[in-house]
Amino acid sequence: MTSSPPSTRVRKMPEERRAEIVRTAARIALEEGLERITLRRVADELGVRPGLIGHYFPAADDLVSEAFTHAATRERAALLPAEEAGLAPIDRLARFLVRLTDGEFVDLGRLWLNARHVSRFKPGLRAAVRAQESLTRDALTALVDEGVRSGDFTTDDPLGVTLHILVNVDGLGAYSNDDVPFDHPALRDMSIGTAERMLGLPPGTLRARTR
Repeated sequence: MTSSPPSTRVRKMPEERRAEIVRTAARIALEEGLERITLRRVADELGVRPGLIGHYFPAADDLVSEAFTHAATRERAALLPAEEAGLAPIDRLARFLVRLTDGEFVDLGRLWLNARHVSRFKPGLRAAVRAQESLTRDALTALVDEGVRSGDFTTDDPLGVTLHILVNVDGLGAYSNDDVPFDHPALRDMSIGTAERMLGLPPGTLRARTR
C-alpha cells in the first residue's frame, strides 16, 4: 500500500491569515458590493473551509465592517499619500481633488454609496462608516488649516470648507451607478470649483497645479 504524499500547504500565522481574509472581503466589496460578502464566499475565494473564516469572524457582519474599513483606509492613503506630506498644501489639495474626480476611484465611490445604504441595517458597519468619515474629514480639515497658515488659502472656516468639498464629492459618488459620463465637466470640476471659490483661488488653479 502506498502512502499519500505529505501536504504542501503551509499554515499561515494568525495575523497573516486574518489580513488575507480582510483583503479578500474588501476586494469582493469593491467589485460586487458589501452584500456579497459571506463566510462561504470568502472561503471559496481563498480555497479554504468556511469554518476557518468563521474562526476569525464568527459573525459575517464583523467581516463586512472590517472589509469596508480596510478599503476606506487604503483610499485615504492613496488620496493623501504620506510621501507627499512635504508638498505645499495647495499641491496636496489639488492632487486629492483631481484624483477623486477623474474617475480613478469610481469603485470606491460605489462602495461608499453601498456602505451608507447597508449601514442603516448594520450597527457595526454604521460605526465603521462614521469612523472613516471622521478620519477623512479631520485629515482634510488639517490640510486646509495648514494652507491657511502658509498663505496658500484664504478662509476663516477650514472645517466649513472641508464639509462643502466632501458633500460635493459624495454627490458625485451618488452618480457612480449612473450612466452620466464621469468626464463631463459639470461633474468632474464641481468639487474643484467649490474648493477654489471657498479658498480664494482663481478658477483653474488647482488643476493647473497637477500638470
